[in-house]
Amino acid sequence: MMHKLSPILEHPEKVKFELRLGQSKPIYNAFKAIQESSDWQQLSEAHKRIVESQIKQAVLDGVSLEDDKREEFNKIRQELKRLSHKYEENVLDATKKFEKLVTDKKEIEGLPLTALELAAQTAVSKGHENACAENGPWIITLDGPSYLSVMKHAQNRSLREEIYCAYVTRASSGDLDNAEIINQILRLRLEEAKLLGYNNYAEVSMALKMATTEKAEELIEKLRSASWKPAVQDMEDIKQFAKKQGAPEADSLTHWDTNFWSERLREAKYDLNEEELRPYFSLPKVMDGLFSLAKKLFQIDIVPADGLAPVWNKDVKFYCIKDSSGAPIAYFYFDPYSRPSEKQGGAWMNEVVSRSRVLSRDGSSVRLPIAHMICNQTPPVADKPSLMTFREVETVFHEFGHALQHMLTKQDESLVAGIRGIEWDAVELPSQFMENWCYHRDTLMSIAKHYETGECLPDEVYHKLLAAKTYSAGLLTLRQIRFATVDLELHARYTPGGSESIYDVDQRVCNRTQVIPPFPEDRFLCSFSHIFAGGYAAGYYSYMWAEVLSADSFSAFEDTGLDDDQAMRETGQRFRDTILALGGGKAPLEVFVEFRGREPSPDALLRHLGLLPAASSA
Repeated sequence: MMHKLSPILEHPEKVKFELRLGQSKPIYNAFKAIQESSDWQQLSEAHKRIVESQIKQAVLDGVSLEDDKREEFNKIRQELKRLSHKYEENVLDATKKFEKLVTDKKEIEGLPLTALELAAQTAVSKGHENACAENGPWIITLDGPSYLSVMKHAQNRSLREEIYCAYVTRASSGDLDNAEIINQILRLRLEEAKLLGYNNYAEVSMALKMATTEKAEELIEKLRSASWKPAVQDMEDIKQFAKKQGAPEADSLTHWDTNFWSERLREAKYDLNEEELRPYFSLPKVMDGLFSLAKKLFQIDIVPADGLAPVWNKDVKFYCIKDSSGAPIAYFYFDPYSRPSEKQGGAWMNEVVSRSRVLSRDGSSVRLPIAHMICNQTPPVADKPSLMTFREVETVFHEFGHALQHMLTKQDESLVAGIRGIEWDAVELPSQFMENWCYHRDTLMSIAKHYETGECLPDEVYHKLLAAKTYSAGLLTLRQIRFATVDLELHARYTPGGSESIYDVDQRVCNRTQVIPPFPEDRFLCSFSHIFAGGYAAGYYSYMWAEVLSADSFSAFEDTGLDDDQAMRETGQRFRDTILALGGGKAPLEVFVEFRGREPSPDALLRHLGLLPAASSA
């Protein structure tokens, strides 16, 4: 499940309506009356959570403000919507604006065929009718696939520098400059926070999350200090490898070199080609293995129920989940294949209906939950089944984790059933938890069988997959820490219009999160859409927060023994009865403690990433 960014401008009247709804006094007063009634203590924990969260959301939407303050608040909210849209428009326009035409193939030596095909296809769309992958011309853009292929594969160092500099300075000059928009957004968010009685916008963001600013920063610092020495070693390994290859830049590697040489070292160490692994991961085998794992862990049977419900395409499958007594407890649709003309890319899970007693047809039994899981795998061709990359296998396990939380809920109140009512920074726990099983030997070997010969994935390939998982973990973790830290700095401490600019803040953060000197002209903040045009303001840390929760949850299975079926069943039952069953009806920290017996620890994540023992920081 992804929290998507949307460049679509909401109509001002829609924004006004949402504000009116959020500030509805009758609804707010009704919930307050429940909270203040003599029956409050008799309500279930789930009912109390619903009432409390509705009140909290209304307060954050400005319901408690006096008329003049509310008017000011509403103007701020409307202006923030406009500014965020303008910010994202500028990023998109700046990205589209850049094109580099290449006519000499030597300039783009090293680019794989898929990248050359994309660059030629772009050239055709721009009027170069005869462009082809083999002979060009080629057009390089700043779209993700084009940019990354140059950074990882282009042997031409000056091309890498040109593309890197263009990418990290997008929307930072001329008519598309986002710098002033960022300052306006930060100023208005601070004003909104003050109107609501908070010290800064980070506190507003955390009001609806599992973490607090202090807890988030504490986690970030633990991960940063543990990652620093491994990241220094990662960089040293890359330098030494570049030196052995005779690279003149080996002693002065900079930002447009690290991806390229890191990729060469990875290839040399692990020699893993995702495409070559596809024959070992056929979709039917993967799903059989996934369903067998769910049965072993959670004592459920997943059986085809095609024909029981209408489907929107002949390839869509419908399944029923039954408990150990054989009674149906949930259903889900699975739409696995890519259909570019009618279906957006990516993968996601969402609810069709949630579990609910009130909304059941007879009002007494429970309406069972139904989910849909959407992927974009390669369709079967003739007698050949859909063959998957290992990353696609991880994606199916990930989305199925979300679906399990939706479907195995025990909550009868739909507002807190399944994935509903769970704090943003905890909602990825079950999905990331399920990904861990892709690296569990027995699970992987049960699904990784060649679709023609039936032979198992070779042992050496399994060990390479394991090793590749932690490759360059220090550098990659520090990269995420940079984003999370600058996000919190700007929303918790930065003063718009003060002595420090947004770029000063970023450079200060980079000094503690990059093992090579920061790039002085870096204007990455001008295209950091997650926090200025998406839903991640003072929330980027949640990626790492959820990873800690999921790794620590998986470590409960490691502690009891991954080869002990009885222990796995018992731990799986406990996971089902807590993380998967309680939904938003109980505070996520309490749910976690109920499962794990203690508060979360980042040690399991650090161990899984190969970053233990924690070294001292820079």
